[in-house]
Order: sequence, then structure tokens, then C-alpha cells
Amino acid sequence: MTLKLREQTLVLEGGRRLSGSVEVGGSKNATLGAMAASLLVADDCFLENVPNIDDVEQMALVLRSLGCLVEWAGDRTLRLNAAEITSSCPDRELVGTLRGSFLVMGALLGRLGEAACPPPGGDIIGQRPIDVHLAGFRSLGAETEVSHEMFRAQATELRGSTFFADYPSVLGTQNTMMAAVCAKGVTTIVNAAAEPEVQSLAAMLNQMGADVAGAGTNTITIKGAGALHGMRFRIIPDRIEAGTFAIAVAIAGGEAEIRGVEPSHMQGVEAKLRQAGVDVQTSGDVMRVRADGELQALTLQALPYPGFPTDLQAPMAVLLTQASGVSTVHERVFDNRLGYISDLRKMGAEIVTTGTTAAIITGPTPLSGSALTALDVRGGAAFILAGLAANGRTTVSDIYHVDRGYERIDEKLRSLGADIERI
Repeated sequence: MTLKLREQTLVLEGGRRLSGSVEVGGSKNATLGAMAASLLVADDCFLENVPNIDDVEQMALVLRSLGCLVEWAGDRTLRLNAAEITSSCPDRELVGTLRGSFLVMGALLGRLGEAACPPPGGDIIGQRPIDVHLAGFRSLGAETEVSHEMFRAQATELRGSTFFADYPSVLGTQNTMMAAVCAKGVTTIVNAAAEPEVQSLAAMLNQMGADVAGAGTNTITIKGAGALHGMRFRIIPDRIEAGTFAIAVAIAGGEAEIRGVEPSHMQGVEAKLRQAGVDVQTSGDVMRVRADGELQALTLQALPYPGFPTDLQAPMAVLLTQASGVSTVHERVFDNRLGYISDLRKMGAEIVTTGTTAAIITGPTPLSGSALTALDVRGGAAFILAGLAANGRTTVSDIYHVDRGYERIDEKLRSLGADIERI
């Protein structure tokens, strides 16, 4: 990340209603898994509907450090070719800034029989242990080792087995799936993550010639050791970006269309917005959001899919500062994801935390513009939404955090009528 990008700041003047339409891009998290899966084969893999965001560029650098070719092959299309893998361990500095980089472990272990990776980085939002990943590899017959701040896995032969995951980790499930498609026999992952990003990876693996069934449920079955090949795969829409814009319209008031959504992925968000008094209608891939009345308080729990997404917990908390009554927010996925609350209090929000995973929000309270600093992707997005509702000017610095997960968020909000500028 260059100094120039780190110095970029968003400046907002609040109080503008939002209207019009906005297009959702491809899923950040689904793209990272798909990029890692390209390491499984020596053929060209083409990924369509790829978002042009910083995390994708960072993952491309990680793959290139392994010898994989990664290049843009048209509008929002990536070409990846791992015909010549030159290393079984990505560059430490590159891995240190991106949590999703650890996904190369499963693909490298399946392809080469060995893999190593330094501790991955990413947002500081709580404990995200690697234990599930390593346990998944061990269930397939791999030996794992942690030494000198390095994770290693090695196997002469991977064998299918039944693996019970202690926690339905999205990345842990994806890593185990990628290794299991190269194992002999049948692998069953019990207590698997059911998120759309896991379903997307399963669909891609099947297009590559694998046999993966049950994705989207808590039990996934993989018949391994089939011949894999390259393919062309379309990345699913980004449900978190769609939810962020839907919440933004509800916060600022107005009426807008969010286009390119996958309705089945948005049910948790839709349910809570309706409970808050927002009119939400979905037809095909278009979600229509209208907010012209009083917002209502509610109880929110961030849970693994199909529960309300943890990545939208902070934006939804901003909305609840404008709702009438007392709301409660419970974070059930990560143990340190309420770091944004002190800044919302600085803007005038009435919020009391109970530990590091729960908050009580009393509203509505007028928010005043303030100087804020983004600490992570979703918290930074929440600050932008707070600026839409605030009286006066809000600045959000270190916006590079937000750019990791949102493509041109300022331009898209400006197209809806927001007064927002990047400086």
C-alpha cells in the first residue's frame, strides 16, 4: 500500500436523501477463494465479474509469489495460470496484510503434497484461529507443524475421511475442500460453513471436474482424486456490498434500486430492514429499498449464514442509532468487532457496550459530523454511512481499509445523490 493511497480521505456532508440505482460488483470473499483454487490445475482459469479492489490485487501478488500468472483479460475478467508453481510458500510480507491469503494452503497441499504459509494478516476484529484449517488437513492424512511463525502441512498421500469442524469457519471449510478434491476416497465435512462464498467455491470446483455435494448445508461431501482442469467461472454478487447500500438508503432516507443482487443471499438483511420499518422489495436481481417513515428499534444478532452477516453488523448499528427505541446488538462471530462504537459516541450516538460482543443502542439520536479514522473494511464503511446521516461535515481517513472491500464506494454513493468527495 503506497503512502499516497494511505493518505486518501473521504469528506461527506450529511443530510442528503439517496435515490436512483446502483450496481453491485462481484463478491470479494468469493473471488479470493476462487483465485486460490486456480492453483489446483496447470490450465488457464478465467474468473468473470471480479471486483477491482485492493484485496484482489493483493491476492494476485500472493499468487505471483508462488509462480502463478495473474492478469486482467478484459473487463472484470482475470486469467490465472499455475502451470509452473515455483514455491510452496507465499511471500511473508504479502501474506501479512491479507487474511484470505491462507487459502493457498489447501490448494498447494492438494496439488503438491506440501504447503507452508506465514501467519496471515487482515482486519483486527477478533480471534480467527487457524486450528480448523490445520485439523482439516490432518483429517486427510497430512502432518502439520507450527514453528518459527510458519504453518506447514505435508502428505505423501491425502486420503478422504470424515472431518468434524469445531467451528463452521468459512476459510477453514474452503481450505479443507480444496485439499480434499485431490484426496483419494470420500471426504465428509461435518459442521461445515454454509455461506454463499463456500457454495460458490464448490460450484467452481465442480466446473473444474471435482465432485462436491452439500455446499450450502452443514455437511459437505467431496469425492476426491478426480482429474481437474481449467474453466471459466462467474463470481457471485457481493452480498455485503448490496447490504451496505441497502442500509445506506435506509439511513439517509429516500428510494433506490440495488441491481445485480442474488436474492437468496439477502434474506437475513431484508428481514431486519423490514423489521426496522424499511420497505424492501426484490424482483429478479433488483432490490428496491424505500425509507420514508420512522425507523424502529430491534434486536440484532450477527451469526454464521444464514443468519445476519457479521460484515454488516457495524453498518446496521449505525442505522439503529436513528431508530426509535432501544436496540440490542450481539456479535456472535468475532470477539472484537465493536471497535467502531467509541467514534459513533463521539458523533452523538447513545450506545452502551456490555463486554466486547454486545451493545445497547438508544435512538433516535442526532449525529454530528466528525473526523473519523477507518480501522477495518466494514467499520470504515459504517463510518461513511454515519456521515450520510450526520449534521455537518464528516471526514473518514485511512480509507484504504474500505477500498480493500468496496470498489469506488464514493462514486457509487455520489451517483445516488450523496455529497461525498475523495481527497
